[in-house]
Amino acid sequence: MASKFTELAIDCADPHGLARFWCSVLEYEVQDEEDGLVTIGSPLVPEGKNRRGPVPPTLTFARVPEGKTVKNRLHLDVNPTDREQDEEVRRLLDLGARRADVGQGGQSWVVLADPEGNEFCVLAGRHP
Repeated sequence: MASKFTELAIDCADPHGLARFWCSVLEYEVQDEEDGLVTIGSPLVPEGKNRRGPVPPTLTFARVPEGKTVKNRLHLDVNPTDREQDEEVRRLLDLGARRADVGQGGQSWVVLADPEGNEFCVLAGRHP
């Protein structure tokens, strides 16, 4: 048996604030809160890593004292499911994202940063 991807851990200054942002982006919900940790996941598959087969990964935000200093080595890509890319970019900017330039040039994706500066891409294709 192989491993399966079940969780992505993200260091941050404000776990609750970043969790709220990503819950709005992904239509996730808070699944667990501890001192300095907030885990969010899909309400459609709440059993997550205990389910056999692939599952939507949870995101766990952990408070750390140091801030982000360089471009992410790992980032999320999101796909709009019910609107075009430009509409989704506007929605995410309204939620608190900002445009980011990581030297991507003229690509089909749009690079944004979450409220703590973590880069992510909004892809052009719609995938329900």
